[in-house]
Amino acid sequence: MNQIQEIPRIESLSVKNYRALRDFELRDLNKHRHLNPLSPLTVLLGPNGSGKSTVFDVFAFLSECFTEGLRHAWERRSRFRELRSRGSSGPIEFTIRYRERANSPRITYRLAIDEIDGRPFVARESLAWRRKNSGHPFKFLDFNSGRGQVISGEEPEEMEWRIDEALSSPELLAVNTLGQFERHPRVSALRSFITGWYLSYISADSTRAIPETGPRERLSRTGDNLPNVIQFLREQHPDRLEEIRCRLSGRVPRLEDIDAEETIDGRLVLQVKDAPFERPVLARYASDGTLKMLAYLAVLHDPDPPRLIGIEEPENQLHPRLLLGLAEECNDASSRSQLMVTTHSPDFVDGLEPDELWVLYREKDGFTRARRASNMPGIKSFVEEGAKLGNLWMEGYFDAGDPLTNEGGLQLKLGI
Repeated sequence: MNQIQEIPRIESLSVKNYRALRDFELRDLNKHRHLNPLSPLTVLLGPNGSGKSTVFDVFAFLSECFTEGLRHAWERRSRFRELRSRGSSGPIEFTIRYRERANSPRITYRLAIDEIDGRPFVARESLAWRRKNSGHPFKFLDFNSGRGQVISGEEPEEMEWRIDEALSSPELLAVNTLGQFERHPRVSALRSFITGWYLSYISADSTRAIPETGPRERLSRTGDNLPNVIQFLREQHPDRLEEIRCRLSGRVPRLEDIDAEETIDGRLVLQVKDAPFERPVLARYASDGTLKMLAYLAVLHDPDPPRLIGIEEPENQLHPRLLLGLAEECNDASSRSQLMVTTHSPDFVDGLEPDELWVLYREKDGFTRARRASNMPGIKSFVEEGAKLGNLWMEGYFDAGDPLTNEGGLQLKLGI
């Protein structure tokens, strides 16, 4: 793997009262109660209905709160009647622990959202860190219902002056608002991190779109501007486009070239050329797997990569034999971006290490839980002996997340 760049990385996620995530954690503590951070590539595995899409939607919801506003994200999900966990009361809460760089202090971001008179508002929001190895964490941003305090500067200290601030509406996020000012660099850094997340909802049909000509630096969530991204790479980063072509041809037999051709009415048509034939074919005649793999490569090899990339169920429309290669591509990209991937494909999981895999399952109460594969009895030893995680999952060696049970696992193979 390439040397990991100095980019922000989420180390844990906790969620309360969000749909099936009534009390959910991607948080791993060792025997000394110290946090084992999430790996740069984190994959959520589970059968249908285990809650993978809900965890993925947490990142989408937070991203939309920052880029489009709390009201928009809330309305899109049918308000609290669909957002709040069944039978629960109180606010929806998110806790993200992250570092801006590998050796920087861990920062904890907490956000609680509630409603009053049928309208959403930010009940609580805070940023906290511990500046030294000893001592307790302190909040350098602390807001309740649109009012609070913030400590400015590059390295906020606990005893420094706190500035009173009042937002124009309790629907506004303090981090998103104050993060636009240079005097709050730590707040600004989190705002920049979250607004830069890329969450993929790519479909093969979307990549067959024929958009108006014009280069685009980043693939859209659905992939409908793929021809524009190819045009951008051809004009501004030809070496990167050539790398994508080489990697794609290594995954798709006999593929020779891909390009975006401008039509006489000012539109772009994606074309794919196979080696045996002289003329390329239009994207609408190319296979779903070829187009989706191309779209994923365009994201994973972005010249200015997103800080966090989310990919939901990449196995859809991809041949199973392409999934191991895609897992390798994701591992390579995790040196440049943090990746969150959901899947129920054993073929994709075969390309992972136990620390990279979290298994989701529903407990008897109907709510989602997660276990790290490396913490399951015997799994690390099996992998060290050459076993593949996907096979271990399908053969019932995991102690949680078996597709044929409602909670936990069958636990037959280990005799426990």
